[in-house]
Formats: sequence, structure tokens, C-alpha cells
Amino acid sequence: MAENRHQSLGLSDEKVLEMYETMLLARKIDERMWLLNRAGKIPFVISCQGQEAAQVGAAFALDREKDYILPYYRDMGVVLTFGMTATDLMLSGFAKAEDPNSGGRQMPGHFGQKKNRIVTGSSPVTTQVPHAVGIALAGKMQGEDFVTFTTFGEGSSNQGDFHEGANFAGVHKLPVVLMCENNKYAISVPIEKQLACEKVSDRAIGYGMPGVTVDGNDPLAVYAAVKEAADRGRRGEGPSLIETVSYRLTPHSSDDDDRAYRSREEVEEAKKLDSIITFAEYLREVGLLTDQSLEEMEKRVAKIVNDATEYAENAPYADPESAMKHVYAE
Repeated sequence: MAENRHQSLGLSDEKVLEMYETMLLARKIDERMWLLNRAGKIPFVISCQGQEAAQVGAAFALDREKDYILPYYRDMGVVLTFGMTATDLMLSGFAKAEDPNSGGRQMPGHFGQKKNRIVTGSSPVTTQVPHAVGIALAGKMQGEDFVTFTTFGEGSSNQGDFHEGANFAGVHKLPVVLMCENNKYAISVPIEKQLACEKVSDRAIGYGMPGVTVDGNDPLAVYAAVKEAADRGRRGEGPSLIETVSYRLTPHSSDDDDRAYRSREEVEEAKKLDSIITFAEYLREVGLLTDQSLEEMEKRVAKIVNDATEYAENAPYADPESAMKHVYAE
């Protein structure tokens, strides 16, 4: 039997199976959304495919009862772990009144849900980093015991918001975990045209925090890194920068044609490292997953996705007269 890595991290067999099922659910919702988009039923998809391991591994390392998360637009795996449902996500895709993020007013991927401490993101990328730092500052001032966790792509790690937020967090030793999901492309620009340094995590030293780069296709490696960073934050030792390296398996969004900037061979090669396949292999090796149990899991997930799609497609749109709500002072 293979080395049991999850138990050495303090993760039970049930927990790692739940991690995998959450990854699978994120993938299947995403795949369904592409079909709905191509059928003209939903207007826009921005995909998590290829990044589920990083998202779910990280979210499982946090305290889902008290930590605050400020996800970026691909983070379906993170928000599902923190309590959003497949139905919530589908309601957003269909832009229905019950969409918890914005009541159908905002593009998909702008996650926000107060009850689960998911703080809504803005359309300009990386604005969530200073927000996360501000929430961490407020928590520290009030003597609260939570960390904030925020994610962003490697493309937007080149923007001012990231640097200002990271610097402020470092100076004030704030309990914030900054996680860069490096998927190799900022829309059409490859990583080597974005960074002069080798890794995004190399930047951490400039802000007085540790920086670590981990395999974003390995949920256990990401779990370990985020757990350590969150523990540091809780002990008052300040922020951390984590970079997870994976590959974006889809175009940037449903409005992008990635054939213009990367070869099909490159994408096919990356699919061999897809965490949906590789983590299942690990679970088989340690005796937790069989053909039968995987089939049962896939059936459960398919039913959730089907039910969510049906519910959201038939749910009502917001009343037109509510368009001005929360826009102007009443």
C-alpha cells in the first residue's frame, strides 16, 4: 500500500474523500456551465478546471466556522467548501433573483455570501487583497481569533493592489493568507512574460513574510502549506504568501479562444497532471477509492448538478423594478 500522506497531515479518511468529492463537484458544475453557455442558456463562464485541488486543499485547511474568505473569480472549489451549494452557483450562472451573490445583478464568479463569511469581490482584479488585509486588521484590533484568506491569479499579482496589500499586511503583522493560483496564463500572456523573477512567492521577502511555492495539482501539499500559514496568522506571526502552480485547462472564459496563444499539444500534456485524475489515483493507492465507490460518488454528484440546474433554470428572474435597488440612496 502506498504511503498514507493524508493521515500524517492529521486528515481522516472521511475528510480526504470529502475533499475529492468537493473537487469533483466543482469540476462537474463547471462542465455543465460550459454546456449551458454553448446552448445559449447562460451568458458567461469563468472556469475553475485545473485548479480544483489548490482551491479545495486550501479551503479545507481553514476554519469554516470563523475564518473570512475573499475568493477570486475562479474559486468554485473554495466557496463550495465554505458552504455555497451547487444550486447557489447555478442561480448565479442563470442570473436569477435568488442568486446569493448579487440577486442576479453581477457576473458569475463574483462570489459573496454573508452567512458563510464569503466577502464579495469586485470586477477589477486583485482588489480583494487590500480588502482581506483590512478585515484582518479589524479582527486584530478587536482581538478576534480569525484569519482572512484571499486568492488571486499570477497575472493580477503584478498589479498595485497586491503589492500595497501585502506590504501593509507585512508591516502590521496581520493574520492574512495570500494565495496566488498560478495557472500559467494571464488571459493570453504566459508567465514568462509576466514575471522577471522565477516565482511569485519570491516576492514575499520584500514584504517581510514567508513565501512558498507548492504543486497546485496536489491538494495535500496545498492543505499543508495553508494550514501552516493559517496557524502562523493565529499565533500573531503575521501574513504568508503561498503560490500554487497548476494549469488552466479551459480558455480564460467562455468569451476567449485560447487557440490563438497556446498549442493543443500543451493543453493535452497538462491534462495528464489533472488533479481529478491524480488525486483519485492516490485515493486508490491508499485503499480509499474503488471503481464502485467512485461510481457511486459520480452518481451523487451528477444528481446534485442535475437538480441544481433544473432548479436554477426554472427559478424566477428579479423584478425589473428592483434594478435600482442598492444603487441610489432611497
